[in-house]
Amino acid sequence: MATEASPGPLPHIPGTERPVPAAGPALVERWRSGGGELVDLLSQVRERCGGIASFRLGPDPTLLVTDPQAVQHVLARHADRYVKRSHRARLLIGDGVLAATGAAWQRQRRLLQSQFTGTGMRRFEQRITEAARTTAGRWAGYARTGQTLDVGLEMRRFALDSIWRSLTGHPLDDGTERELAAVTAVAAALPTLPADVTDAQDAVAADLARIDAVARHAIETARSGAAGPDGPGLLHVLVDAATERPEYTDQLIRDELITLLVAGHETTATTLTWLYLLLDRYPAAREEALAAGGEGSTQRSQAVQALVHETLRLYPPAWILPRHATEDDTLAGYSVTAGTDILICPYLTHRDPELWPDPEHFDPRRFTTRDDRPTHPGAYLPFGLGPRACLGLQFALRESTVLLEHLLPAHVPAFHSTPTKATYGITVRPDGATPATLEPART
Repeated sequence: MATEASPGPLPHIPGTERPVPAAGPALVERWRSGGGELVDLLSQVRERCGGIASFRLGPDPTLLVTDPQAVQHVLARHADRYVKRSHRARLLIGDGVLAATGAAWQRQRRLLQSQFTGTGMRRFEQRITEAARTTAGRWAGYARTGQTLDVGLEMRRFALDSIWRSLTGHPLDDGTERELAAVTAVAAALPTLPADVTDAQDAVAADLARIDAVARHAIETARSGAAGPDGPGLLHVLVDAATERPEYTDQLIRDELITLLVAGHETTATTLTWLYLLLDRYPAAREEALAAGGEGSTQRSQAVQALVHETLRLYPPAWILPRHATEDDTLAGYSVTAGTDILICPYLTHRDPELWPDPEHFDPRRFTTRDDRPTHPGAYLPFGLGPRACLGLQFALRESTVLLEHLLPAHVPAFHSTPTKATYGITVRPDGATPATLEPART
């Protein structure tokens, strides 16, 4: 049977607003003394208080929102009342579309949105396929020699190649790959950097300089009119925009380029790494996906996409979405005061047993049979929801599916060791290396 979203509070009647259930300070103090991840505290708050709950990390309360109806209210139905004030990665991505707000964000998103639908996606298709073929060829070489590889690094290499081809029209070369390792280094360092902006910049200055040098060279190449072997890339769209839109300075083009690099490879690489770790624990899921149809069939593609979706349910790229209430509001019958900070947590919504039976279990069949997953749009949001949902959703799903269709039938990684926990930063990453050798797949 279909698992319905929790009905939530009764429809709002003016004058009947209730205070939000609050977790007491003792809960927060126990968490602080235990040194756990933020997600541990949020999980305890939800368990104690429900899908809309208040807690204090500082002088002012923060609202945790995991109830699907409340999630949709904040992110989609009334996004104008709950705004994004800043982005944790601003040090890296500057004023790119992920961090931009207000009218600037609207202009930037409008320019980019058309590139990730329809004709834009068709232009990327061949570039993604070439990146997948390159990875498949590399894996065939590893299998012949018995060489140990790191699955996480391989997934990052593929995803970076896909987005670099799409941005510039050029395949990823070894030198550019080495320099762009600085992007991953800065992204990983962000949660531990000093609060002071200047001190934070100083701490990663060398890596930021490497990133800026790569971006500057790519922009100059695009501006020269020199297209890559795959034709003009998305970077050319940004450079062309500068001829008519003065806001597209070299700095903003740089910020958009790095934003697209971060969003276009870090999340996909992490998702694919988790997927392979999950398949190591649940090998029958891989066999079921490959048995769904022949190579290139719609059934095979849908089954592989289900593997991706179930991985995204357990490890959503956007695991936490901060918002800020700009006006007083009533959220599912609860009173919200202007100025309140809101935390939407897809990670916890996706693991709510009232929405997802046996939520810790990896079961891709949830996404092949509609009766096996909740119908409320706020119950599944790995890329966010509403006007600020991720632009690259279709790109990420397509590149993941294409790569898996190349790799799954050929090889199975035999992991030498696997990470024992996750790290909750900009994304939810496996906390450790993923060394493996490749064994022939039995299909």
